[in-house]
Amino acid sequence: MATKNALIVDDEPDIRELLEITLGRMGIETQSAKDVTSAKALLQNHDFDFCLTDMNLPDGNGIEFVQHINNNYPHVPVAMITAHGSMDSAVEALKAGAFDFVSKPVNLELLRSLVDTALNLKPLDIKTDIDSPSLLGETSAMVSLRKQVSKLARSQAPIYISGESGSGKELVARSIHENGPHPDGPFIPVNCGAIPSELMESEFFGHTRGSFTGAIADKEGLFQAANGGTLFLDEVADLPLPMQVKLLRGIQEKAIRPIGSQQEIAVDVRILSATHKDLAAEVEVGTFRQDLFYRINVIELRVPSLRERAGDIPILAEELLSRIADDYQISKPKLSSDAISELGRYHFPGNVRELENILERAITLCEDDVIKPDDLQLTHTTTTVERVTPPVFDDEEDSPAPEETVVRVPGSALPEDEESLDSYLENIEKTVIVDALEATRWNKTAAAKLLGITFRALRYKLKKLDLE
Repeated sequence: MATKNALIVDDEPDIRELLEITLGRMGIETQSAKDVTSAKALLQNHDFDFCLTDMNLPDGNGIEFVQHINNNYPHVPVAMITAHGSMDSAVEALKAGAFDFVSKPVNLELLRSLVDTALNLKPLDIKTDIDSPSLLGETSAMVSLRKQVSKLARSQAPIYISGESGSGKELVARSIHENGPHPDGPFIPVNCGAIPSELMESEFFGHTRGSFTGAIADKEGLFQAANGGTLFLDEVADLPLPMQVKLLRGIQEKAIRPIGSQQEIAVDVRILSATHKDLAAEVEVGTFRQDLFYRINVIELRVPSLRERAGDIPILAEELLSRIADDYQISKPKLSSDAISELGRYHFPGNVRELENILERAITLCEDDVIKPDDLQLTHTTTTVERVTPPVFDDEEDSPAPEETVVRVPGSALPEDEESLDSYLENIEKTVIVDALEATRWNKTAAAKLLGITFRALRYKLKKLDLE
């Protein structure tokens, strides 16, 4: 493997020497400059794989030097050395194009990790699409999104991923991670709204044995689990304010302290966050800290809604049908042209997640492995199953059924919480199926007939709802 070359820019001789020794022990050739002028001359006459520069230089500003490198040597990742506690400078450097930062006094463990990350970045080629089979689509919105992901994957800057529920924010976060310098490192997603507030600090930072009642052993937190990789904070707006303070400190210091421990642990974690809420509006009303907002929102990446890329629906539908069929080990049905047209006219308030749910339902309703517009059920349908007279079956698995049965969906108001709608509907579906099975003495064939669905559809639903 060819020797890597690094440029070190700092006006303090002791710092330059420390950095030269550290990188030299990593097998990296170094050249040093004490100011911007001499650094620019070295860049003109040598090829570098990496640059490490101080913020304050005698003849210029480190931010401007970062911009100079990005404009003239975009293939060279540059990291900024900032003063201790100067997070504002670090954020400014990241916005200017620095891929990461390290604070004085320099933590050599973090520095080595930072350099290793920089040297593992993929070669910059804006014409090459990212390796992300999950971000499907050929509309201009998706082509633009993939290009942004490809560019942002080269940075360690915190990214705030905005977009509607169901638009695929976690897929985008995974793509950023998978196209970054350490795709084999851990990707740890966490739903901030799903962790009880009293357990949140322990979940994020870990704890030591005996630090509180019930702490019977040391526990590793999410930051430690994500060390060397990515921590994805989904629904970050749901973090309570006390936890926001602790999270802010962990991001700024690149170190965490488990509950009950006297020692801080350095962590090399990239922070990606997302929420379907308007985070700026949450800041305005005081439910989200402004300083944390600026730390996690160094770069904002917006994920388009499905309405904005309706031309991708046929591609997405085919991929989703293949996945659903594989998951449930059934033959993949085809979408009729009328069904595709019907999907193209639908508004999709639930985005890609709703498309997947619609197709799952359509698979259970379609006949002859062809999905037609009626199978999509894009309009409201009756909640009462018609009376039928189930036939008599001779096979031993099936037992006689009552002559007539009516199965009705339990009447109750829809929940106000949008996030609980899926589970609410699932519970209704379970109730209707169980009622039908009990009414037919668990005769599956008769129950399917009673429900007005195929036997295969009932088997699929029993497996999906864990009613086997």
